[in-house]
Amino acid sequence: MPESRPDPDQLLAQIQSQEIQSGRGKLKIFFGANAGVGKTYAMLSAAHEQSKNKRVIAGVVETHGRKDTIAMLDGIEVLPLKEIDYRGKKLKEFNLDQALIEKPDLILMDELAHSNAAGSRHPKRWQDVEELLAAGIDVYSTINVQHIETLNDIVGGITGVRVWETVPDHIFDSADEVVLVDLPPDELLQRLKDGKVYLPQQAERATQNFFRKGNLIALRELALRRSADRLDGEIIKYRKDNSVSNVWKTRESILACIGPGDEAENVIRSAARVAAQLQIPWHAIYVETPKLQNLSQKSRERILKTISMAEEMGAKVVTVGGNDAVESIISYAREHNLSRVIVGTGALSRWQIWRRAFSESISRRAPDLDILKIAQGTNSTSIARDSFDIESWMWQLKAPWQSYALSLLICGIAGVVATPLNSIVELPNIAMLFLLAVVLVSVKYGLGPSFMASAVNVLVFDFFFVPPRFSFSVSDAQYVFTFAVMLVVGLITAKLTTGLTYQAKVANRREQRVKSLYEMSRDLSGALMPEQVAEISQHFVEIEFKAKSILLLADDDNQLSEIIINKKSNLQADLSIAQWAFDKSKEAGNGTDSLPGAPLLYIPLRAPMRTRGILVIDAPSSTRLKSPEQRRLLDTFARLLAISLERIHYVSVAQSSTVQIESERLRNSLLSAISHDLRTPLTALVGLTDALEMLDAPLTSEQKEIAVLLREKALKMSSQVSNLLDMARLQSGAVQLNKQWFLIEEAIGAAIKSVESASEGRHITVTLPPDLPLLNFDAVLIERVFINLLENAYKYTPKNSSVSIGASVSSPQSVEIWVQDDGPGLPKGKEEDIFRKFERGNKEGAISGVGLGLTICRAIIEAHGGKITGKTMAGGGARFTFSLPRGNPPKIDIEDQ
Repeated sequence: MPESRPDPDQLLAQIQSQEIQSGRGKLKIFFGANAGVGKTYAMLSAAHEQSKNKRVIAGVVETHGRKDTIAMLDGIEVLPLKEIDYRGKKLKEFNLDQALIEKPDLILMDELAHSNAAGSRHPKRWQDVEELLAAGIDVYSTINVQHIETLNDIVGGITGVRVWETVPDHIFDSADEVVLVDLPPDELLQRLKDGKVYLPQQAERATQNFFRKGNLIALRELALRRSADRLDGEIIKYRKDNSVSNVWKTRESILACIGPGDEAENVIRSAARVAAQLQIPWHAIYVETPKLQNLSQKSRERILKTISMAEEMGAKVVTVGGNDAVESIISYAREHNLSRVIVGTGALSRWQIWRRAFSESISRRAPDLDILKIAQGTNSTSIARDSFDIESWMWQLKAPWQSYALSLLICGIAGVVATPLNSIVELPNIAMLFLLAVVLVSVKYGLGPSFMASAVNVLVFDFFFVPPRFSFSVSDAQYVFTFAVMLVVGLITAKLTTGLTYQAKVANRREQRVKSLYEMSRDLSGALMPEQVAEISQHFVEIEFKAKSILLLADDDNQLSEIIINKKSNLQADLSIAQWAFDKSKEAGNGTDSLPGAPLLYIPLRAPMRTRGILVIDAPSSTRLKSPEQRRLLDTFARLLAISLERIHYVSVAQSSTVQIESERLRNSLLSAISHDLRTPLTALVGLTDALEMLDAPLTSEQKEIAVLLREKALKMSSQVSNLLDMARLQSGAVQLNKQWFLIEEAIGAAIKSVESASEGRHITVTLPPDLPLLNFDAVLIERVFINLLENAYKYTPKNSSVSIGASVSSPQSVEIWVQDDGPGLPKGKEEDIFRKFERGNKEGAISGVGLGLTICRAIIEAHGGKITGKTMAGGGARFTFSLPRGNPPKIDIEDQ
């Protein structure tokens, strides 16, 4: 196995990684395409092997009632689960604290993606696993492919079932070992049929939905590919850790080389086609050498266009700097284990025919790489290159006229200094003085002026110092050779000096870019307002790109605000272009493929969750945006701005949530206190009205009417106070469900009787199917739901109208119950809002109420694990429907006597 001396930086990083991992537990994941492939069984089998010399505890093992899995638990110590009270239910969860106290060598944690019940230390089981690993405990766990975060939506699209319990990819990728538990679809379907995965009724439904054979094949392929991707990462890590230089061709991989020629676009298109055919990721690389730093403006724009095209086609694009493009490409390919390199075959001109082809240079230096050469094709631009790259040469010679003038002045000074020395020193020494002038010009003014200085100095040396003086004729033929050597040495010196100077400038620019990124990140980390982000962005864009900029942010409706956050800039942005760039999340304006005629550049600020705004730059005023490295730096700037804006947004959301929670707590406490204080006098008031009717002295008819009205109002007020108390109790979580098995008609009958006095002649119809099962619910609370729904119907319907109550067995899992009236129905668009606290159907009107009845209904139904909705019926009237879980009612034995 070819190995080379390890890179010092990589060696240091490896040592630091080992120090971090020392003392940390090992994570082993048993990975499968779906349920039933045998992950838990495989985990238990491996645990039995480890139990021979280690203490193994089963923290959580879901057997799902499978006999073979239950049998595998024999001989393994089981950690008792912890009971957690949640909405009146006793839930059993993993006991993390006890596991840390026991501190076994190995603990089994089935179903890594599981969500813990409220009240647990961590919301997710994988976070429990992280704490166990940090404590030095080894962990075995299981996971299905649909629970991988980045594959969750793909699996949902295939199966039509979206699961919400997921595990971040980095947890899966950072596992010390992943064991793929694979089972062919036909065998899995047979296991389903045999009842080894689900109960027979569940298995039948599963084969018709999630467990269709096509779904199983697709999920199996996803699991195999994800496992292969992880193995590829392990191979790259191993090669780095062991300084393996040669590429291992364990899988197809592509590296496309972006050059300055016209063939670069063909290279990118070909690489994208090959990657699509093989269904593999691919990389694209552009190496900016000192020579390429001197490319013309047109060539630079062509490179930027090619880089953008590669990114749009899905490539991972990198721009690196180096003196040797071939060596940089080989190093990158070996570092990322990319076995196939795609290059263009631009024809060498007659001036370059002596040079080795680029692809041949790669092949000679890296025989372990496969080279795929792409033909350039025939076009006018490529034919023009055959003559000579005049454009690039003219670009390199380009310099301000002041530089040429000052170069001539330096040549003149060299001649003046050499004149008195002519009689003292030999002519070769005089020539050295002129060469020194060429070096000075090269360092100071660049390639063009230095070439001119070389030619001028030869002419000055010939005319003023070589006999016959003051003439271009030469008396001694050897001076012709001296002139030629002097000119060549001057040109070479100028070229080398200019190159070294340029490399120093490039190094300084790179250092400046790193410094700018660091300072910008530091300043943005302390920004607390969008206005601060705008000021920081303007400051750094001005420093780094010499361009003006503004920041546009979107409102809650995803519309860019016309108010520019940064008032210091007088830049006028076109909001229509900015809105288009925001909606499409795509660059637009100057220098892009979208609306290139616009004077400004519009860059979307793409954050992890969404696009946060638009960075607008006065692109034509900045020549620094023309190099690929600077464009990449600008993209990084935009990314930092987007992340900062998103951080500020979520900080604001968190603060608002904290204030809202505290306000709710205070309001609930206030409501509870007031309600308790009101209930006692209201109860006394109702009692007094009853006492009035029982007085010995008979009341007049008018007095009786007043007493009845007083009693009704007191009862109504008492009902509203009860609602306030119930709402406060439900919000505080103080309600404990007293669930028992009841017939729903019992709760309906009790509710109808409770509101009988308020019915005012309304006709109530109850229609229930004969096969309605027993339901497990809190009778007092469900009665409250019916009371609130009936009172709501009475409020919004006229006297002598009809109210109907019905139920149906909607599914094997739940029963639907509804209350319907023949009133005006729900306000349009308010079907969901009416369930909010203090929300009323009619904001103004004679109908009394505080808007809590429906809110309490929703809280009670959701506490029972059901849902409640409201809608307006086609024939008029409002209908409220809620569901209750069916459960498994107890069997009732009836004995004949």
